[in-house]
Amino acid sequence: MSDGVLDTLILPHVNSDFMQLFLDEVAARRPKDRIVMILDGAGWRQSSTLKIPKNMLLISLPTYAPELNPVEHLWDELLREKALGNVFFDSIEALEEHLDVSLKAMALNTQKVHSIAAWPWFISALLR
Repeated sequence: MSDGVLDTLILPHVNSDFMQLFLDEVAARRPKDRIVMILDGAGWRQSSTLKIPKNMLLISLPTYAPELNPVEHLWDELLREKALGNVFFDSIEALEEHLDVSLKAMALNTQKVHSIAAWPWFISALLR
């Protein structure tokens, strides 16, 4: 996201198999990039069965430190507050459709994504 480009997938479950699918998809979308992905401590993100793509580095956050994850700030700002706040959905399909539209709109606003998630101190620390 240092370039403001957002990679997302809407998946039916949260488990190691779908995490692997996500890692592989992101790596395939950006084959020439070195990807640093910040992860919280969810077990399915930390599984020893994950095969980390060659162009990717995973960094795990300390327990109970979501404020250190740039993606949490995107989720708060653009989705929880703007797209999903105080909205009722009649079905999971309606939620998924609304989420898809909202994520696509967010992905189009690369400047906003960059301003929320590409913290200069964070980027410079990773480039050392």
